[in-house]
Amino acid sequence: QVQVVESGGGLVQAGGSLRLSCAASGRTFSSYGMGWFRQAPGKEREFVATINWSGSRIHYANSVKGRFTISRDNAKNTVYLQMNSLKPEDTAVYYCAAANSYDSTQYQHEYDYWGQGTQVTVSS
Repeated sequence: QVQVVESGGGLVQAGGSLRLSCAASGRTFSSYGMGWFRQAPGKEREFVATINWSGSRIHYANSVKGRFTISRDNAKNTVYLQMNSLKPEDTAVYYCAAANSYDSTQYQHEYDYWGQGTQVTVSS
C-alpha cells in the first residue's frame, strides 16, 4: 500500500509564498504520475498541477499558471508545489495524489493513492 503525506500548509498573507511537499512511500515512486488538487469550502475538489515520472511533462490549471510550480525529486520520493503570489481564492485544502502510471494527468479518477490534505489559508 502506498502512503502519501502532504506537508507545508499554513497561513500566509496575500502576495506571499508557500511550498508544499508530498512524500510518497514505495520503491517505485519514480514510476508514479503525481498531481496536486485542492478543495475550497463549499466547492468541489479541483485540479491544480500534475507532473509525469521524469518531470518532462507538466500541466497546470489556468488559475495557477505562472504562479505555481510543480517539481519532483525521485531520489527523495517527494513532489513539491511552490506557490507564489498567493491570493485569497487559493485558500483550500491541498491534496497530493499518485497514479500507477508514468504519465501526468489532470483527471482525479486516474489517481490511485491520495493524501489526507494540508490546509492553505491566504489572508487578504
